[in-house]
Amino acid sequence: MSTQLAPPRSRMARFQDLGIRTASATVLIPVTLFGLIVGGWVWAALIAVFFVGLLREGRALSRHARPCRRTVFLLCGLAYTGLPGAALLWLRARPGAGLDDVLFLLLVVWMTDIGAYLVGRLLGGRKLAPTISPGKTVSGALGGLIIGSLAGMIFAGSPLGILPAAVLSLVSEAGDLAESAVKRWLGVKDSGHTIPGHGGLFDRLDGILAAAPVAALLALIAHGGVPLWR
Repeated sequence: MSTQLAPPRSRMARFQDLGIRTASATVLIPVTLFGLIVGGWVWAALIAVFFVGLLREGRALSRHARPCRRTVFLLCGLAYTGLPGAALLWLRARPGAGLDDVLFLLLVVWMTDIGAYLVGRLLGGRKLAPTISPGKTVSGALGGLIIGSLAGMIFAGSPLGILPAAVLSLVSEAGDLAESAVKRWLGVKDSGHTIPGHGGLFDRLDGILAAAPVAALLALIAHGGVPLWR
């Protein structure tokens, strides 16, 4: 009997952090959406709060780097956080399309993250980059890409939405891997302990930090007044 019950327990153990991840999301997502919808100084203030939090984490992480590399690490961290922050502010301020653009970006990144987590935990299989992030699987990466792309297409209400959504989804996953590589290089598990279930702000925002500048580029290509997927 105990042998028969072992597989279900093993499958449930894969989702042991789901509860705390969900609890964190129920706080962060409404706050982010409120600031985004109101826009203006409220959105700018929210971005500033995240920016300051990321700088604090970056400063703490720099202590794990060799002394000769800390200045370079901090300068790279400033660019890595400053450029996405500026992109998010610029996107939201776009007349006629700003709100839709940022909602599209956030939805794609969030659904990519959720899809990768659920599919990866359910299917498992071959590791995506075992030397960088042992927990990530090929099935999770593909699941995140498919779910994130479909979510973007549905939000756009047009098949045209699937291509930019796929681009942002891929960049989001690449940002996740890049952040894992930096943590591996520094010898730390999490970027901080700001968010229960997610570690630090870098752990939670890595996909958005990578994808936001690309979303701004897509919006520039689309020109003024229309959503970035047109």
